Amino acid sequence: MGYKLRDPYRDVWVRFHSLPESKRYPEDEGEFDIVLGRYNTVLDELFAGEDVYVVTPVWTAEAKVPPFQPEAGYWQSLLVNDDPDPEFRTYCHLFAARRPWQHGCLDGPLRDIADDRVAGVLITDTQVRRIHHPYDGGADVFLATPGERDRMRQRHADWLSSHPLGL
Repeated sequence: MGYKLRDPYRDVWVRFHSLPESKRYPEDEGEFDIVLGRYNTVLDELFAGEDVYVVTPVWTAEAKVPPFQPEAGYWQSLLVNDDPDPEFRTYCHLFAARRPWQHGCLDGPLRDIADDRVAGVLITDTQVRRIHHPYDGGADVFLATPGERDRMRQRHADWLSSHPLGL
C-alpha cells in the first residue's frame, strides 16, 4: 500500500533509485551489492539505534487471514476491492514484525524485493514518523518534515531520478 502514500505525503516524500542510471533490476552480485548498499545506507540514516516494524502484505481473494511467518504477527486486513461478486473481492492482510534495526538485518527480504519476488513491504519506526518502502528499482522514503526530506535528498542526490516529478 506504500504507493498510496506518495500523493498525500508528497511534501515529505523522496524516491531513490537502486542502481546507477535508474536501472531497475540487478543482474549480478556486484549490482546486488550496490542495491543493498543503497537500501541499508538510507535505512541506517532513518532508524539507527531504533526498533522498526517490518510490515508485509499478503493478498488474497478471501477475508480469512492466511498463515504467514511465525516471527511476524497478524496486524489487520483491508478490503481493497469491494466487488459485489465475492470472487472478485481483494483483501490485503498485513503482518508486522518488530525488530531492532541493524545494518544488513533485512538483506534477505531486500534482495527478494530488488529481484521482484516480494512487494509491498513497509519499514517504519515504531511511532510511524518515517517510512521506507522498498520496491524493485528503488525506495520511496517518507520523512518527518520537509526539511529532513530535503537534507536526505541532498545527501543522495546522485540516486534521484531525472524525471521532473521525481519518479
